[in-house]
Amino acid sequence: MRIGVLALQGDFIEHIQILRALGVEAVEVRLPAQLRDLAGVILPGGESTTFGKLAVEYGLIEPLREFGKTGKPMWGTCAGMIFLAKEVGRAQPVLGLMDVKVKRNAFGRQVESFEVDLDVPVLGAEPFHAIFIRAPLIESVGEGVRVLARLDDGAIVAAQQGNLLATAFHPELTRDTRWHRYFIAQVKPVA
Repeated sequence: MRIGVLALQGDFIEHIQILRALGVEAVEVRLPAQLRDLAGVILPGGESTTFGKLAVEYGLIEPLREFGKTGKPMWGTCAGMIFLAKEVGRAQPVLGLMDVKVKRNAFGRQVESFEVDLDVPVLGAEPFHAIFIRAPLIESVGEGVRVLARLDDGAIVAAQQGNLLATAFHPELTRDTRWHRYFIAQVKPVA
């Protein structure tokens, strides 16, 4: 099984290291041709406007959009969640695949970054220690979007719509591999 990690900017190396530690062939994706023969793609955290600009420059917007429409799993973490969303409240290049409205930098500046234990039933009974760095949140979800985790105040921070998974936080910055295992479990090997 080969899973790609968008490697234009951001924390793609951390995702690759976890995938490889879990026995998955992980590849860096910078060009459209590198999407061939992948069973899934992770869109990592970073800076969403930079992601969009670089994706446009390297001709990746439409190939990534088409990849997501094939039903192959895609997972966006933090900025990757913004990149997946249909609505982000401002003009910037996005894939527009997931029927969610996302608020960028929802918790404020870098100094307002925080960590919290989340209840995530799809991962089991043990809380997941989530790291939020200039994180977005999901303001609303469309039909067919399943909320996977919320903060204590009800803010949506993880959701899934079919093959599309989104987390507002950075699972790749923890030692807990349950989110990566959850994503891998949804990936079907390419024949």
